[in-house]
Amino acid sequence: MTRMETAGIALLLGFLLDLILGDPQTRWHPVRGIGWIIEKWEKVLRKAFPATQRGERAGGAFLVIGVIVYTLILPVFLLWAAYRAHTALGIALEAVFCYQLLAARSLQVESMKVYTALKKRGLEAGRKAVSQIVGRDTDRLTEEEVVKAAVETVAENTSDGEIAPLFYMALGGALGGFLYKAVNTMDSMVGYKNDRYLFFGRAAARLDDVFNYIPARLAALFMTAACFLTGLDGKNAWRIYQRDRWNHASPNSAHTEAVMAGALHVELAGDAWYFGVLHKKKTIGDPDRPVERADIPRANRLMLATSGLFLAAAAAVRLVFWLL
Repeated sequence: MTRMETAGIALLLGFLLDLILGDPQTRWHPVRGIGWIIEKWEKVLRKAFPATQRGERAGGAFLVIGVIVYTLILPVFLLWAAYRAHTALGIALEAVFCYQLLAARSLQVESMKVYTALKKRGLEAGRKAVSQIVGRDTDRLTEEEVVKAAVETVAENTSDGEIAPLFYMALGGALGGFLYKAVNTMDSMVGYKNDRYLFFGRAAARLDDVFNYIPARLAALFMTAACFLTGLDGKNAWRIYQRDRWNHASPNSAHTEAVMAGALHVELAGDAWYFGVLHKKKTIGDPDRPVERADIPRANRLMLATSGLFLAAAAAVRLVFWLL
C-alpha cells in the first residue's frame, strides 16, 4: 500500500473513533504533551533571552521552532517503527493518533452539557457548564448569553478543532495533524495581547493565523453546504458570511461564526467580559430572533455535518489522485 492509502485509511478510522469514543481524557493525550513542551520551553527561553521587545520576540521565535521539532520527534519515530514492523500496525497507530487530534465528539459533549444544565438545573448551572469551554467571565451572563457563548464555541471550533486538523491530516497524515496542533496549542497558550505575551507570543500567534487561513475559509464553505443537509438556512448563512466574516480581531475566527449566525438567524459575538474587563466587539449576524437553548443541538448538528462533508470531499480528492 502507498503512503497516501495508509494515511487515508488511518484518517477515516480516526474520524470514526472520535465520533464513537470522544476525546480521551488521559494524562498521555498529545495536546497535553504539547502543552507541557510549551511550558518547559517558555521557562528556558525566558531565562536565555533578555526581557526586552527584541529579546522576547527572538525567544518567541525559538519557542515556535523548538516546540514544533519536539512535538514531531516522537510520533515520527513511533510511526516509522510501527510501519516498519507491519503495515496494519502502522495504520492502527496512525488511526489512534488521528483520533486523538480530532474534537468533534468532545465539542458536542461539552457544549451539550450547557444545554442539559440550563434545561434541568437552571442559569447558575448553565454558567458553570459554559465556563468550562469559554475564556470569558460567565458569572454575569444571562441565559441567552450562555447559549450564545456555547454556540459561538461550537462554530469557532468547527474550524480550529475539526476542519483544520482534518485538512492537515488529509495533506500529511497524522504528522500533519501534530504539526497543526503544535501551532494551534502555542497560540492558545502564548498568543495573547497582554503584558506577558505581547512580544513573546507574537510569532506563535502569526503562525497560527497562517495555518488557519485556508482551513477557516474551507470550513465556512463546507458549513454553508451542510446547512442544506441539516434543514438550516444556507442562503442566509452565505449572505451573513459575505457580510460579517471580518467582524473579529482575528483574520480567521469570524468565518464559521458568521455562517452559524446566518444559518440560525441569530446575532452572535458582541461585547464580552474577560478577567473583569469589558471588551468591545463587533456583532455577527442579525437578531432575527432571540437565541434559544435548542440552538446548541442545532449548532452541533451543523458541526457534525460539516465535518462529514469535508472528510468525504478529502476522500474523493485522494481517490482521484489514486486513480490518476
